[in-house]
Amino acid sequence: MTVLAQLVESVQDLGRPEWRPMLKYVAELHARSTHPPRTPFPYPWEEIGPGYCHGPAFGHWDLIHAVFDTMPFEPEHARQQLLNLLALQGANGMLPGAVWMPREGDPTRSQPRWSTAISHPPVWPIAAQAYIERFGDDGLVALAYESLVRQLRWFETHRRAEPFGFYYADILTFNWESGVDEGARFHSVQPGPFACVDATAHLYAAYTIAEIWAVRLGADAEAFGERADTLGEFIRGHLFCEETGFFHDIWSVRDPENRPMAHEGMWPLVVGAATPGQAQRVIDENLLSPRRFFSFHPITTVGMEDPLFELRMWRGPTWNSMTYWAALGCCRYGRADAARALLERALCASAVQFERTGTIWEFYHPHGGEPEVLRRKPHTAYNTPCRDYLGHNPLIAMAHLLEMLSEQGEKEI
Repeated sequence: MTVLAQLVESVQDLGRPEWRPMLKYVAELHARSTHPPRTPFPYPWEEIGPGYCHGPAFGHWDLIHAVFDTMPFEPEHARQQLLNLLALQGANGMLPGAVWMPREGDPTRSQPRWSTAISHPPVWPIAAQAYIERFGDDGLVALAYESLVRQLRWFETHRRAEPFGFYYADILTFNWESGVDEGARFHSVQPGPFACVDATAHLYAAYTIAEIWAVRLGADAEAFGERADTLGEFIRGHLFCEETGFFHDIWSVRDPENRPMAHEGMWPLVVGAATPGQAQRVIDENLLSPRRFFSFHPITTVGMEDPLFELRMWRGPTWNSMTYWAALGCCRYGRADAARALLERALCASAVQFERTGTIWEFYHPHGGEPEVLRRKPHTAYNTPCRDYLGHNPLIAMAHLLEMLSEQGEKEI
């Protein structure tokens, strides 16, 4: 049997007929992107995508999107990618952002290398918990719990904000640890260890899941629950803006003149830290607003009415991965209608571009235009979105979630 044959076979009947050629191509890209085990990976490893301009590479949240994408039909592959990621954990608990694998003809890439200082958003426990809820696996629970406890200690030591919350290195060094390179939030910001809405929400999720795993393993869970509760109170009380109905970094909440409508404000919704009332405002006034994030191809990465919106990487264009996270957040708060609206628009718009170009794009034109006209990083040699980029295109997971919503009606996932 060929690599990921079940994935390729399963998408033949997934979603709308007009999406299926694209979904089949995505499944085949997963197969093409999977390589035999080699140091530092104990299992076959999946790269970010054969078209990634800095590839081959493994990791970051690109990997987590691949895990979500393959999990329904190739659960063992998804599990192995999580184990490959955890195999990278350093003695101090730090998990690197990405592993740059050897590249033919590049003497600087003769061996795998990664940063020991810059991590990445700790969203892997969300994917691991989704796997565990669906397939069980106490062995994975034990291993993941140990790794998560160590990673939490690293974040508590190196990324604790003042006076509270957590931050990413973006605000200090502009190394884009958040995964949102050159994000609008840091367009004009006073550097300092201040609470970032995404980092704080991600750590809230990590503590919440650590508590769940501790209970399952019979370990002491109280401290994790207390930390999650305290972070949740901080997010709800200090990072939500009544004026915008959205969450922001601590400095933006305090300063209306420096309050970009950046998509990262959706993360408290995604992880369940928002109150029900806050969640509905995030969904109705922001994610579904045609003035803000509900574009022809949702969601925009900066609100469309924001002065900082532009057709440049993370400054406005659509990343399907972020649409998927937004849909998961809507489901968490019982808004299957909103999740369906986001997913259907994104899948339809992506399929149109696939039919036209025969490829999957790193990010997309929010108004349905050609991805080729978007700017990536004007100051580099790579100023257009990458083709055949899997890391931010969990299109199979999106279609699968939409199918589940259709089957279950308005029930919460």
